[in-house]
Amino acid sequence: MPDVPPVENFPVRQWSIEVVLLDEENKEVPATIFEKVIYHLHPTFANPNRTFMELPFRIVEQGWGGFPLDISVFFLEKAGERKIPHDLNFLQEEYEVDHVIQVPLNKPLLTAELEKSGSIEDTSTKRKALISNGAEPKAKKARTGSASTIKGNVDLEKLAVGMTKLSEDDLVGIVQMITDNNTPEMNVTNNVEEGEFIIDLYSLPDGLLKSLWDYVKKNTE
Repeated sequence: MPDVPPVENFPVRQWSIEVVLLDEENKEVPATIFEKVIYHLHPTFANPNRTFMELPFRIVEQGWGGFPLDISVFFLEKAGERKIPHDLNFLQEEYEVDHVIQVPLNKPLLTAELEKSGSIEDTSTKRKALISNGAEPKAKKARTGSASTIKGNVDLEKLAVGMTKLSEDDLVGIVQMITDNNTPEMNVTNNVEEGEFIIDLYSLPDGLLKSLWDYVKKNTE
């Protein structure tokens, strides 16, 4: 922004962020599975927690420095929240970052919207949330690459399937292990009123994943 005086010798820039999904062909599609998105900006911003209810959940701001921020995405039908870490920087004029998230399939409207971006599985399925940075909206384009289901030497697909085979009593043990080791970086939603406990396995630390896998193997053999 050439007409705005620099701050601490850094130029002031106008920047924007928006959120979309990637379908099975890695093409951008509207993120209709979310009802709202909250950007948690640096505390030096006025009203740092910004809520957006309309696609593509685009925020436009001004600033002179980059910073890490969290982006909270909320599924339709109060099906839970996922927190996505994002690095806002000015190393490039525009850039995109893929994040893999787990999507619950126990809500009919959410499931219907998810099916628009590709086939779904019998248990909670994965989708890529694409975070785009840039001064202007970008034209949709194809993306390449796929996400691994292996994290910390644990196959998350097998872990998810194994958890569905646990008895109700054994599932209580899973909930307790996660609750006892919960950290702000983990995406865990406990909907007590609806009796739901939603876990984003990709957000769990490697050590906890290993403990969960050992527990599942022990109780399903």
